[in-house]
Amino acid sequence: MNLNILTSLKKRRSQYDLSNQSTLSEAELKTLIEESLLHTPSAYNSQSGRLVLLLKDKHNKLWDIVLAALKPMVPLKSFPRTEAKIAAFRRAHGTILFFEEEAIVKKLQEEFPLYKDNFALWSTQSAGMLNLVVWTALSEAGMGASLQHYNPLIDEEVKKAFGLPPSWHLIAQMPFGVSLRAPDEKEFDHIQDRYLILK
Repeated sequence: MNLNILTSLKKRRSQYDLSNQSTLSEAELKTLIEESLLHTPSAYNSQSGRLVLLLKDKHNKLWDIVLAALKPMVPLKSFPRTEAKIAAFRRAHGTILFFEEEAIVKKLQEEFPLYKDNFALWSTQSAGMLNLVVWTALSEAGMGASLQHYNPLIDEEVKKAFGLPPSWHLIAQMPFGVSLRAPDEKEFDHIQDRYLILK
């Protein structure tokens, strides 16, 4: 069995050594992200995922925000390493910000009180699926990416810098671009420890 989706998932990897090049035009990139957002499932078809594509100066601005937020928190002797890591993300072609619209989650909690405690979890699950869909689509387009989580440290500054609604909850940041080297081999735990078949 050689399903295209499984082949695509096997290719998707965390890649950190990225160039500022893209295999896609800006229009193609826009379409790829729009299609990913439209066709990723969500609980109750809530469509609570929100994406922001940052390119050029806006992309650089994000990583300036991250570095400024980390500077007072990271010990001085460790800061050069942190600075180098953020500089690598900044060298990428762009960054995709992933958000969940909290107003939708709260509305569903009010409309379906029996499942009130589940909607936040389901929102997180939808966000994870959206991360994977976008990441895999980028990989299929010949680009590398990684998933970063500098939230909640940067949340308010990001919303302020990019004029985003206060009800958007930041989930992750995905720097992407053409990979400069092949990823390392991935190690797997024994599948027998992770998967049961019961008859």
